[in-house]
Amino acid sequence: MKIGVLALQGAFREHVAMLRRLGVETVEVRLPGELDDLDGLIIPGGESTTMLRLMGLYGLDDAIRAFEAPIFGTCAGMIVLDRDRLGLIDLVVERNAFGRQVASFEAPLQIEGEAEPFTAVFIRAPWVADAGPGVATLAEIDGHPVLAREGRILVASFHPELTDDTRVHERFLEIVREEQGVRA
Repeated sequence: MKIGVLALQGAFREHVAMLRRLGVETVEVRLPGELDDLDGLIIPGGESTTMLRLMGLYGLDDAIRAFEAPIFGTCAGMIVLDRDRLGLIDLVVERNAFGRQVASFEAPLQIEGEAEPFTAVFIRAPWVADAGPGVATLAEIDGHPVLAREGRILVASFHPELTDDTRVHERFLEIVREEQGVRA
């Protein structure tokens, strides 16, 4: 299995470290051709406006739209994937929904299918403001979805790469395995 991590800016190094800890081959993606032969892609947290601008400059926006393997977007990555931007998941994201940088926090999150809470790190985090009927909410805080899935796309408004808990990344890798089975 080979997973790419969009490495334009943001927390890409932490995702790479998490994947390597799980024994997964990783590629830092900066150009469209680096998406070739990947089994999945992670779009990390960072600054969504900057990320979208750089993606446009390098042609990664169209390349990611055409990418057929699973994608996992965290924080800014969730914003980038929503229906108003790349349009790869049928939801609308409210940016900085929990407040500015000083309002960042950690919270125990009950994730669907997990017995133990996941300690989620929220930094200027978005939340799902509107979701289409095909989007499954996997976790929420105060009634706001913060982890969701639609088909091959997984999004989180928090930063699982900033914890030692690998369960959210493992969930993404399971989606990759499912898709590999479908494509085979």
